[in-house]
Amino acid sequence: MQIVPKIKIAVLRGGPSHEYDVSLKTGGHILSLLNSMPEKFEPLDVFISRDGEWHVGGVVHEPHQALRETDMVWNALHGAYGEDGQVQRILETLGVPFTGSDAITSARAMDKEMSKRLYQRHAFLTPQHELITEDDLNDDKLISIFRTYLHPVIVKPVDGGSSLGIRMAHTFKDLSEAIKHSLEFSKRVMVEEFIKGKEATCGVVDNFRGEKIYALLPVEIRKTNHFFGYEDKYSSNTEEVCPGNFKLTESQKLAELAKKAHEVLGLRHYSRSDFIITPSGKIYILETNSLPGFTEASLMPKSLEAVGFKPTHFVDHVVNLALGR
Repeated sequence: MQIVPKIKIAVLRGGPSHEYDVSLKTGGHILSLLNSMPEKFEPLDVFISRDGEWHVGGVVHEPHQALRETDMVWNALHGAYGEDGQVQRILETLGVPFTGSDAITSARAMDKEMSKRLYQRHAFLTPQHELITEDDLNDDKLISIFRTYLHPVIVKPVDGGSSLGIRMAHTFKDLSEAIKHSLEFSKRVMVEEFIKGKEATCGVVDNFRGEKIYALLPVEIRKTNHFFGYEDKYSSNTEEVCPGNFKLTESQKLAELAKKAHEVLGLRHYSRSDFIITPSGKIYILETNSLPGFTEASLMPKSLEAVGFKPTHFVDHVVNLALGR
């Protein structure tokens, strides 16, 4: 009987970003799933501190030392460093296979303004926006934006996730304060027109069930409160319904757009795109997440379960994708 060697997988979690906490949770969940398959995998917990130091067993290591006995990396880092191409460049330089997209495409997907250009080039509907930095933040700029866009507007960091730094602005004062708040999370901020409608998100997985890019069932995101306040659109008072209450044509279109966004951005392994469906049936794409959260409470596992794709099967599948199997 031939003994198949276990695959040694380093799980990177933590990291120097505002999404440190969710990264710890994603990494912890991935470690637990890998540990539930001891016949196949030998996971290694690689903790990256807020100041960027790599730790294995409580000892600081250089990346090449931390990964010297591993076959591949599961990238569970969210936000800056983990999703913007920085850690991917390190892994590519070391020649270590890893989950998720490569350095260039990760950086492209993380940059919401760059992503929007690609969406527009490929005929996606996406909200109009204005880019602003700390250097060009002045009253004339604010007045121009306030006069140009119907209100409310959405203010968000260009390169962030987990809804951090995002606010809705109804008044001129709101707009000024929201931009200053978002600049705490990013050097560039996007002021975006507010599209009213039903919120949806749809994940995709590469090379699954005979499809090059397989779309999971779209999830509907519903508000559980009625407070129309400063940050209400992105409040935590939401519930996720999977499959969502969408018309068949809407579900099909959401799946088609999620697959197209994944392809247009050049992403690999898996991703998740967020949308708004207007009352008239138009579908606007908001952004694509190249590394969706994967905690027990995250949207991606719920979508996987809804199509009979267990989290352990997903992990096994993505590991094979990363190893080119």
